[in-house]
Amino acid sequence: MQRFLVYQSLWAMERRRPDGLEWSLDEKLAMIRDAGFDGCGVRFADRDYARTVTGFLRRHGMSWQAQCYPRTVDELGPILAHVREFGADHLNLQADVRPYRLEDCVPYIEGWCRLAEDAGVPLRFETHRDRMTTDLILTLHLLDRFPDLRLTADLSHYLVGREFAWPIAEENHALIHRILDHSWALHGRIASREQVQVQIGFAQHQGWVELFMDWWAYAMRSWRRRAGPDDTLTFLCELGPTPYAITGADGYELSDRWQESLELMARVRALWARIEREPVAAAETAAG
Repeated sequence: MQRFLVYQSLWAMERRRPDGLEWSLDEKLAMIRDAGFDGCGVRFADRDYARTVTGFLRRHGMSWQAQCYPRTVDELGPILAHVREFGADHLNLQADVRPYRLEDCVPYIEGWCRLAEDAGVPLRFETHRDRMTTDLILTLHLLDRFPDLRLTADLSHYLVGREFAWPIAEENHALIHRILDHSWALHGRIASREQVQVQIGFAQHQGWVELFMDWWAYAMRSWRRRAGPDDTLTFLCELGPTPYAITGADGYELSDRWQESLELMARVRALWARIEREPVAAAETAAG
């Protein structure tokens, strides 16, 4: 049976308040566990950090995705060793290179995919600003070159990067849908065309909230059609700290980002439950 797991980003647990008050790692992990998240996104560049966090998650029957930011092909090797040691449902890769031409991207993609395949680690390439995938059109060209490339869709970056006019034109929906038809994991925040992260509960942002819920619904239907009967789709709640989070003149955030993460978790779980009740044929039609 296909499963849907909702993770919380540990980066999103940073507070960065003017008074310097931060939660300890133990507090963060306990909050995530007690709130009912299925697991976390875990930075794997630091072996001791990965061991500590995954040890806690494993003891409490939770799971995780590994995250990495390689600048060369060879930098992925040690990360894969950590994944093989500690496990992960998949490795999420932000390609920390910015080639000018499509052809310059090819050796990186081929090298990283080869290493991950040899290690037996499922690999996802995240759509993200200031990375190889920063531009929507270049990423679509990458999909032309590598039609089996598996993405993690963080659509907030493309909405801001392309600054789609409102309402979103059908041709722009089609571009996003193509990204989602190649996505095997989701990262979640609500953006507007000018801001990478807006408050979920503010009345003036509800149009953007509904836009992202519609895109995520499309992604879930598309994934259901493509995935195997026992596969798992993960959604990482990634409401980032300042400067992602908007602050007032006093430096404090305008909303409670932890409570918004809980609301986002509830919303996407309800969305999945509704879509899961749809027949597979309906999912195929919607994603087609």
